[in-house]
Amino acid sequence: MGFSQNKDPRGVTVVEVDGQLIVGNRHELKDLVQTALERGERRLLVDFSRTGYIDSSGLGALVSISKRIREAGGELRLSGLNDDLRSLFELTKLDTLFAIAETPEQALSNF
Repeated sequence: MGFSQNKDPRGVTVVEVDGQLIVGNRHELKDLVQTALERGERRLLVDFSRTGYIDSSGLGALVSISKRIREAGGELRLSGLNDDLRSLFELTKLDTLFAIAETPEQALSNF
């Protein structure tokens, strides 16, 4: 369980969430994003292809991260939500806040 980060050839910072995004690790994700913003990164993709669960604090962290990126003049996209996670985003209306793609490739194709 954890996070990995790499840079796409198009210059997009891709953060992969492995396992869960929960109260115990949400600060790690926020710190990764903050460090990327401090480096001047403005286009970020969080990929949930290997994520099975996001709790309410994880959702809150994503909202906070989204706000921080927008304030810096950047853009955040999400990808790889499984059916349960997609339903969670729809039930909480967060699907209207985030640009969500099926796959990382789709999210990156027109970034």
